[in-house]
Amino acid sequence: MVPDLNPTLQPLAWMLGSWVAEVPGDCTFPTIRSFNYLEEVQISHVGQPVLNFTFNAFHADSRKPMHRECGFIRLQPDTKRVAFVIAHNTGIVEVEEGELNGQELTIASCSIARMSFSKEPHVEQITRKFCLNSEGMLEQTVSMATSKQPLTQHLHITYRKVDP
Repeated sequence: MVPDLNPTLQPLAWMLGSWVAEVPGDCTFPTIRSFNYLEEVQISHVGQPVLNFTFNAFHADSRKPMHRECGFIRLQPDTKRVAFVIAHNTGIVEVEEGELNGQELTIASCSIARMSFSKEPHVEQITRKFCLNSEGMLEQTVSMATSKQPLTQHLHITYRKVDP
């Protein structure tokens, strides 16, 4: 049985559930060949004042597993301040913070750490925007800056809710 959502998280309840990208998302960046990907997202809770999440990306054509992220989402009580703590399978760990505005969330990295043997160029900044669109679909746009490229849109994908 799933416990009640902690009241602190009620403003983020629109993000809860299992989401799937049925239409491939776009991955672009000046230093790579563009490609399409699919992604499955799980955003859940266990009654604590924190949401848990996983993002699992797959190549749109080959279905080969790609990028993975997992972590936690916190909302500062009685504010619109949101923080994500994220671990990537590429060896990056980051904290992103930002503001909630209704069913739109904009966050930016304020701390990025990486394993000592991560390959260059190093990620230096990440921004994300999540929104629930008028069709009830969750959209995510990610921009990234590296040690060799300024902040540039990197990913855009739309998910359909498949399980509350």
